[in-house]
Amino acid sequence: MRILTVLTYYRPHTSGLTIYAERLARAFARRGHQVTVLTTQYDRRSLPRDEMMDSVHVLRVPVAVRVSKGVLAPTFGLVATKLVWEHDVVQLHLPQFDAPGVALRAHLFGKPSVLTYHCDLRLPPGLFNRFVNLVVKFQNNMAGILADHIVTYTQDYADNSSYLSRYCHKLTPILPPVELPPPAPGAVEAFAAAHRIREQRPVIGMVTRFAAEKGVEVLLDALPTVLEKYPKAQVLFAGQYQDVLGEQAYAERLMPRINKYEGGGYWKFLGNLSQHQLAAFYPNMDVLVVPSLNSTEAFGLVQVEAMLNNVPCVASALPGVRQPVTMHGMGKIVPVGEPSALAETLLAIFAEKGKYHCDTTALAKLYDPDTVAQEYEKLFETLR
Repeated sequence: MRILTVLTYYRPHTSGLTIYAERLARAFARRGHQVTVLTTQYDRRSLPRDEMMDSVHVLRVPVAVRVSKGVLAPTFGLVATKLVWEHDVVQLHLPQFDAPGVALRAHLFGKPSVLTYHCDLRLPPGLFNRFVNLVVKFQNNMAGILADHIVTYTQDYADNSSYLSRYCHKLTPILPPVELPPPAPGAVEAFAAAHRIREQRPVIGMVTRFAAEKGVEVLLDALPTVLEKYPKAQVLFAGQYQDVLGEQAYAERLMPRINKYEGGGYWKFLGNLSQHQLAAFYPNMDVLVVPSLNSTEAFGLVQVEAMLNNVPCVASALPGVRQPVTMHGMGKIVPVGEPSALAETLLAIFAEKGKYHCDTTALAKLYDPDTVAQEYEKLFETLR
């Protein structure tokens, strides 16, 4: 099968959406499909227009203008016309400004199209961003009307999404692809030594971008209560934390407080970690926190990565985000945006951490990209 995957950003850009798309594209290629990714050349200096990545053909369209967190690529439609015609099925990842145009081409050419809806888009406050939000919502709805089918991560998120509830007649939940390589020999111990983990326990992990919707301030507000009970506790934050697109004001507001914790050894930024580095990081955590604040988070793939290492998670009671803990019993759910509840829950988990264990083999199989690819294949066959 010739599969065309379309999205605004692809690797090496790092987000839950791009990681999902990359894992799924590679799984399709391993299963013998011809896979092309149509995306944007968001960094002209470092990204080639055309390359093969893990047997996946990646085509990047030049960007003319950046608009908030998105881009405008004038030739995107022209390239999409040719590629849609040449492929058997089109898979689009939303949110995406160009999605309705691509879905329309698929409809006109008689090619089945499937949208994977990752999350809602909510830009920071401001008149211009409100306009962008309205435009993206309109584009997403046009794509939803034109597409043959829509995939989302969980029924829980779909049931609580104003967007997805409109298309329940053509909606299928498919769990996201999650994979993590085994740590290299000695890597876990080396990570612990590099970050003085034996001296500072418990370790609270966050693996995300430094962005307003991620709820970093909720953990910040909870930390004093945790430190009263565990004066050697520390937060290790893995992910982009500098120059995050659209998050400068948020960083400026929180960094003075974080810098004080950094100075005392209670908070450390690790930057973006590779999958192999994350494989050494997770076993050194005592808990992973996902204190997200709104529906721009639909699941939290990192929760499953942590659970694959028998690390419990504390997640916000948001639709979708609460599902990994609810489904697998590996942690606790807390009310959205309540630091006191987060602090109490962290203390409770530290007091009974030994009880959190799961069947990691079965969990890995459930989220294996190959398993997810098979579910998509079944869906594609029903639409052809």
